[in-house]
Amino acid sequence: MIIAISGEPGAGKSTLARALAKRLGYKHYSMGDIRKMMAREKGLTLPEFNKLSEKDPSSDIYVDRYAEKLGRTEDNFVIDGTLVYHFIPHAFKVMLKADESERARRVFSDLKNRPSESYSTPEETKTRLRERLESDRRRYRKLYGIERYPEPEKFDLIIDTTNKTVEEEVEEVLRALRKTRTRPEALKD
Repeated sequence: MIIAISGEPGAGKSTLARALAKRLGYKHYSMGDIRKMMAREKGLTLPEFNKLSEKDPSSDIYVDRYAEKLGRTEDNFVIDGTLVYHFIPHAFKVMLKADESERARRVFSDLKNRPSESYSTPEETKTRLRERLESDRRRYRKLYGIERYPEPEKFDLIIDTTNKTVEEEVEEVLRALRKTRTRPEALKD
């Protein structure tokens, strides 16, 4: 079973994916971590790297093809990334959303763990996250013809993480997976 977690910046994709992978004993892959590493290697912040990607899509293509390959060649993992739902369509797809102010607060409070990002205030963080989302949308439209992101109808489960703990989110995903009745023993109560 593959669980693909997508959502806007700061919605908690990586946090939920890590917790879910640990709970299930699965591998975890983060496409955002790969992009952040690529940005650091070029000496760029993530916003600068995303801006560069609008002109040179090679980094997006690399990450997206990597996710696609994982979906074809591996099983029993949790993956997080903005477009993983698109590139691994047979996965159980979870979309996370959260209030914009809460997403900005989370990113700002986690800056010590985000060396490729730098914001001086929560309000600046909110502005930069909006810019990032618009950059993502432009790139997805140009590269893949995705006219609207996110695409809620493509997900098996949508979770508003604004007021939920990670543990509550994990339980919500596991409940939804149990309802499918096609999931492994690890999901039993």
